[in-house]
Amino acid sequence: MRKGFVVALASLFAICLTMPAFAADKGPARTDKAFVKSAANGGMIEVQMGELATKNAASQEVKNFGQMMVTDHGKANDELKSLAAAKELKLPTELKGKQKEKVEKLSKLTAAEFDKKYMKAMVKDHKKDVEKFKKATKDVKDPEINAWAAKTLPTLEKHLQQAKEVAQKVGADMK
Repeated sequence: MRKGFVVALASLFAICLTMPAFAADKGPARTDKAFVKSAANGGMIEVQMGELATKNAASQEVKNFGQMMVTDHGKANDELKSLAAAKELKLPTELKGKQKEKVEKLSKLTAAEFDKKYMKAMVKDHKKDVEKFKKATKDVKDPEINAWAAKTLPTLEKHLQQAKEVAQKVGADMK
């Protein structure tokens, strides 16, 4: 009887030792997946709003900023798509809810009114993005996702600084 107990205990111990290996096969943690999804949504809206800026802005500086959003966030989005595909993560393919409404409202504006609203949104969005990416570099467990966040963060910080400068020039309300 005692021998059977020892064998059962040893078997249970062996199973417990292999559990972390099985858990690791599930891919990135739920919080890592949430960050990737959020980053994908953020990147999509930056590109769409940037495209609007290249068409609807009055100021050449705002148009240039919009083009930078299309270029830089487009590149980051492509990198994230590749990374997500390698991790077998699904990314959103279109904006929904508040983000979609935000783009629709902005699309109806032109000239100086557009410039002010767009640049105000860019400052606000990039403040949130910088904080989110800083947090991700500390909290994201998956090394490749973490590395992408760390690589992207300096670009977002640069965008925030430039957004503040352009917003001030066009008289955007920063409150």
